[in-house]
Amino acid sequence: MSDVLSAIQDTLEARRSASPDESYTAQLLHKGQDKILKKVIEEAGEVLMASKDGDQAHLVYEVADLWFHSMILLTHHNLRAEDVLQELARRQGLSGLAEKKARQE
Repeated sequence: MSDVLSAIQDTLEARRSASPDESYTAQLLHKGQDKILKKVIEEAGEVLMASKDGDQAHLVYEVADLWFHSMILLTHHNLRAEDVLQELARRQGLSGLAEKKARQE
């Protein structure tokens, strides 16, 4: 599974140097953080609506869009999906309540 995310991340990083006229990702990266953030917010809203509709296939589709645009945001910040996976691995086995309490201390 992480191979898919890693391959997508490699493609996103390659798009940094692509022409904005030839690549949607290059367009977003070229336009900067505010444009990327607007897309992440838009996609998050679409995830919410798909969930409310109860259509599982549509929900999966919209979550994929949200993940993709979140990965573009990571690329903008010189981060990779692997950084997020590493954080999730760190949290694995921790109580959600304990993890939240540790952040507040």
